[in-house]
Amino acid sequence: MRELICITDPGQEQAVALLAILASPEEFHVQAIVAGAGNTTLDHTVENVFKVLELAGPETDAPRIPVHRGVARPLIRPLVTAAHVHGETGLDGYDFPPVAGRASDEPGVAAIIRLCRAAPPGGITIAQFCSMTTLAVALTEAPDIAAHIDQVVMMAGAYFEVGNITPAAEFNVFVDPHAAAIVLGSGIRLVMLPLDVTHQLRNTRARLDAFSALGTRCGRAVDELLTFSEAFDLAKYGWDGAPLHGPVVPLYLLRPELFHGREINARVETSSELTMGMLVADWWGVTGLPANVFYARDVDAEPFYAELTARIARLP
Repeated sequence: MRELICITDPGQEQAVALLAILASPEEFHVQAIVAGAGNTTLDHTVENVFKVLELAGPETDAPRIPVHRGVARPLIRPLVTAAHVHGETGLDGYDFPPVAGRASDEPGVAAIIRLCRAAPPGGITIAQFCSMTTLAVALTEAPDIAAHIDQVVMMAGAYFEVGNITPAAEFNVFVDPHAAAIVLGSGIRLVMLPLDVTHQLRNTRARLDAFSALGTRCGRAVDELLTFSEAFDLAKYGWDGAPLHGPVVPLYLLRPELFHGREINARVETSSELTMGMLVADWWGVTGLPANVFYARDVDAEPFYAELTARIARLP
């Protein structure tokens, strides 16, 4: 079983990712969920974490998981959000009841440091769904925690598919490129699941209907949430389904054989306004620099969706 810390800014597709984790208690022991700013502001993302936990219900481990407030803004640049995709709350599209949960008084950075230091070497896995600000601050304040982290599995970056928020940059990296540069330079084992993979995972109507066909509240919520957030991407790309981002993190941890890539060197542009947040991914090894990430290039889409649907089917 993996000891897991989730850093997230839900976001409809990240809500689905969290549900997949909550549906997998044999594989994941979630020590904490840290909400960060990104898809929407921090107050909304904290509330959205509780929306997901309470949707999963007392039948799961959700009620016992501590929720912490991460860092509210990027290290240097102003916060950029994605309300144009996710709506003002970040979880528009499903009628959630008012939340009952309350975030811990312990800040997210402090919680990450405490939990990592309490773990044996390599004892913690970080599921990184959003901008890397909170993790970067934790690593800067307490560099010793790197030795306690087995790996950081992140939905971040792009190379072959370039950008989705600017022509050059993927959203999670663009929100805080300086934080991403700190994490990429940390020496921790990193797994990067970029747009090159998520653009191969398209929420066709048949795939979304399969969630509602489960006949559960979580299945219906997944369909309704992803149906709401896909409108922007369908208009943008003209595909038969919007790309699916967040769930690549738990699915990689559950089924790594579905993902194909290689160890490469990756850096982030932090100086140029034209290409700010661009991932400089040395796929062809032309720099000779040492590899610092496993970079996924391809994913087997059909078994991915079959596994994700099967996980959501476990929930009420």
